[in-house]
Amino acid sequence: QVQLVESGGGLVQPGGSLTLSCSASGRTFSNYAMGWFRQAPGQEREFVSWSGTDTYYGNFVKGRFTISRDNAKNTVYLRMNNLKPEDTAVYYCAAQRGGSYWYAPAYDYWGQGTQVTVSS
Repeated sequence: QVQLVESGGGLVQPGGSLTLSCSASGRTFSNYAMGWFRQAPGQEREFVSWSGTDTYYGNFVKGRFTISRDNAKNTVYLRMNNLKPEDTAVYYCAAQRGGSYWYAPAYDYWGQGTQVTVSS
């Protein structure tokens, strides 16, 4: 059993930055690959980033986002720079023991989500 809690969301102006955090409790954090997804109203859940044996990013990122993790703190981060209004969504972190990194149903545990709103 793994419990995930996201934090760091909020309201930011276009071009601004936010860093999201996801803290995990339960089993050893290093045994899991961690992903970030986002979901806007009326849209499917979209892959954002993944950290495991390597790192991967969704095509929309354009080099703006960076995923990192601190296994000692059981925490994964998502640094988001140059935010755009289309980045507005609820952002979720998720953990998987293994599977397709881009596929939401492949994840075993999910956080509650944190709202990111990009608007002037």
